[in-house]
Amino acid sequence: MSTTKTTVKTGILLINLGTPDAPTATKVRRYLAEFLHDRRVVDTPRWLWWPILHGIILRIRPRPAARAYRKIWTPQGSPLLQITRQLGHELRSVLQTNSDSAPQVAIAMCYGQPSIASALQELAQKDIDRLLVLPLYPQYSATTTAAAFDLVFKELMRWRVVPALHTIDQYHAHPAYIDAVSDSVRSHWQQQPRAQKLLFSFHGLPQSYVDAGDPYAAQCQRSSQLIADRLGLAPQDWQLCYQSRFGRKPWLQPYTDKTLIEWARQGTESVDVICPGFAVDCLETLEEINMQNRALFLENGGKSFNYIPALNSATPHARALAAILGDSLAI
Repeated sequence: MSTTKTTVKTGILLINLGTPDAPTATKVRRYLAEFLHDRRVVDTPRWLWWPILHGIILRIRPRPAARAYRKIWTPQGSPLLQITRQLGHELRSVLQTNSDSAPQVAIAMCYGQPSIASALQELAQKDIDRLLVLPLYPQYSATTTAAAFDLVFKELMRWRVVPALHTIDQYHAHPAYIDAVSDSVRSHWQQQPRAQKLLFSFHGLPQSYVDAGDPYAAQCQRSSQLIADRLGLAPQDWQLCYQSRFGRKPWLQPYTDKTLIEWARQGTESVDVICPGFAVDCLETLEEINMQNRALFLENGGKSFNYIPALNSATPHARALAAILGDSLAI
């Protein structure tokens, strides 16, 4: 007698950018090589880019980058990896309370470990029938979201039986995401006096990528406006900026560091900074923003600099992700 399978087993893959295995020059060099070899990340022709990458960048950058990583490294390892794992566990707990047949949840990194291929193999062993892929990038960019999808598709090409596939390419304006970020700002203001200005700092992108059609900048602007509206902020109370630029080519402006210096010199004494494009705290928030940019603001006359943490693995973040996944889960 044959039996028909009636229960659909769902797997959810959360994808973050990645991290070196250790804060050493050797491990950072390996991580940067994988990251910067991706054509989605750097679209310069290979004949021009590879000599720069291997002859200059991978010789010069690993040591200072390793020093930066050591400033934020914890006994448990990389904050980005640790918090992403915790977020996966928290999402699984939230989904279990909402469903009798909770989906399986796995986390993966585009670069470094655990790899997307290994995480997909983990889900395959759970005999899933459908796969929901959620890169933890609220705002879409070809350099992040599309790069993650490339790696997912590359692995699935090896599978004989491919599950039903659903991808979520962005959630920059999803009410659950906007509410979660807005609530985190309100919670901060309940604990600390509200600063004169709120700065939204997003990871930068070369201007040429946006000129070629990448929607990232427009989505960053939309997210910031929605959060500011939810908080009841006037235009003069907040500003959107971009951080982490690299190289000589123009990147999205205004730049976070230059804006903070300008504000401090013009008399702004207090600032709150939030990075809504980062789902969890990492090198760019913990070291670049909360150390480097804090110092720039204070050294140029500012009096109070408060970094508002990412949503991280808190239950409200997991609930927001569950809501974002909701439509696909209901299929």
